[in-house]
Amino acid sequence: MKFLSLTLCFVLFSFGNPKESKNEIKPINLEMERFSSQLADVKAMIKKNASYNTKIAFFIDMRIKSGKNRFFVYNLEKDQILEEGLVANGAGSETGIRGELKFSNEPNSKCTSLGRYTIGKPYKGMFGKAYKLAGLDETNNNAAKRAIVLHSYSAVPNEEQDYYISNSQGCPMVSETFFKKLEKIIDSSKSNIILNIYY
Repeated sequence: MKFLSLTLCFVLFSFGNPKESKNEIKPINLEMERFSSQLADVKAMIKKNASYNTKIAFFIDMRIKSGKNRFFVYNLEKDQILEEGLVANGAGSETGIRGELKFSNEPNSKCTSLGRYTIGKPYKGMFGKAYKLAGLDETNNNAAKRAIVLHSYSAVPNEEQDYYISNSQGCPMVSETFFKKLEKIIDSSKSNIILNIYY
């Protein structure tokens, strides 16, 4: 999956650079197709609403296993990945089959909810600083009711690994180091950043 992340970054970067070398290889795969579809949807949504950040969006690909980078900070103008990191899925999303997840918007499900969110104001909670999330789709519109937030946790490693990381209670939970990178981006943004979680 590390290769996939690097390939994804390489391919996306090349989209913004029409002059390509003859030796450049641009593999077409399902992951790329899924991301392209999600990216197009987010760009279309942002274009219709001036309150959203037009330069940066966050994407989480839950099809990638949790030990690999699947949280991507994406530059919408240059079409390239700026940062990537690990992110936990909800404990309720586990199906008993490693790598296969289920999703729910129901309170107390402890599941990850798919869909687009706006990243709201920060607050201090049990994990320190965290950002409130507002669900924009029917699949995640209970985010506020479920107290789904973006936060860090010391048990989440900063580097990729071959085994699965700890689960959350449904929140997108990242390492403390990666959270600091996200924090700088979010706090410096004058408009709401979109976070899109997909599978």
